[in-house]
Amino acid sequence: MIEVSAPGKLYIAGEYAVVETGHPAIIVAIDQFVTVTVETARKVGSIQSEQYSGMPIRWTRRDGELVLDIRENPFHYILAAIRLTEKYAREKNILLSFYDLKVTSELDSSNGRKYGLGSSGAVTVATVKALNMFYALNLTQIEIFKIAALANLTVQDNGSCGDIAASCYGGWIAFSTFDHQWLQEQEKQHTIVELIEMDWPGLSIESLPTPKDLRLLIGWTGSPASTSDLVDQVHRSRKEKMVAYQKFLQDSTLCVHEMIKGFKENNIDLIQAMIRKNRQLLHELSSITGVLIETPALNKLCSLAEEYEGAAKSSGAGGGDCGIVIVDQKSGILPLMSAWELAEITPLPLHVYSNQRKEKG
Repeated sequence: MIEVSAPGKLYIAGEYAVVETGHPAIIVAIDQFVTVTVETARKVGSIQSEQYSGMPIRWTRRDGELVLDIRENPFHYILAAIRLTEKYAREKNILLSFYDLKVTSELDSSNGRKYGLGSSGAVTVATVKALNMFYALNLTQIEIFKIAALANLTVQDNGSCGDIAASCYGGWIAFSTFDHQWLQEQEKQHTIVELIEMDWPGLSIESLPTPKDLRLLIGWTGSPASTSDLVDQVHRSRKEKMVAYQKFLQDSTLCVHEMIKGFKENNIDLIQAMIRKNRQLLHELSSITGVLIETPALNKLCSLAEEYEGAAKSSGAGGGDCGIVIVDQKSGILPLMSAWELAEITPLPLHVYSNQRKEKG
């Protein structure tokens, strides 16, 4: 039996801007995992997941028509990861076989509620990693990222794939996405093997050192949010306010570069200042687009953190899910935890995950 795991993630800074080529974000891998096991089967294979079996598929209306939104359903990511990895294997003249694939996840609650920890990215990476071992493909870390990114984009074409990078690399990373339009053109002309051997314009994944006394705190508002839907809303709104949106992109890039400098120089004060700056930029983006990013619950989470010497903001697309706080290790955190609980905000007992889990196979 083969067993591999991939960690979840949280966005620290650079949200929304990161979906545009070359605009950086800082993302961190956390110590909750999606685990995939693969066992050889005969004549017929299976895919099983206790967490996801009853998960509803959301739908909406566009121009009066009902549209299914498959982007929140992990099974579609699993199937896409299988298709792309096996296509790569076929191109390498490897004989395909049957297997039973089982998924277990720590990234969603037992009743299927999402915490916003990147379960779709983690399940995509874990599936590619498991099949890499099953078929002995000897893929490198960047090759696993590229196959998982290609799979992810077949389901969710408006994401940056930063969650894929965090699940592949672990720890704190600075990430800029590749030119998606370029990749779409190349897909029409090249095999998967050729595609993953190419340099992808704009793609940058850099591991960041962790300042010695930096501590990350995470609070959950209890209200799940759809990243895909929120990014769609921002994209629709930005067309009418392109000058203001371009200014947001420039300011976000400057802010994240300063924060990267803070990580490299062990400067927690600078990191905290840029967390606050990024929060303000997201407020401005809300004003530009009319999309609610920082909900009242997230605002409460952040305001309480600021009272206890923390720098806080929403994480990811906002609209619910989690908020993050950067504090100096020397600051006491118990008073903040108590204040959050009184405000019905759940402190999540998560930590940064730096090293890849041991894989069996």
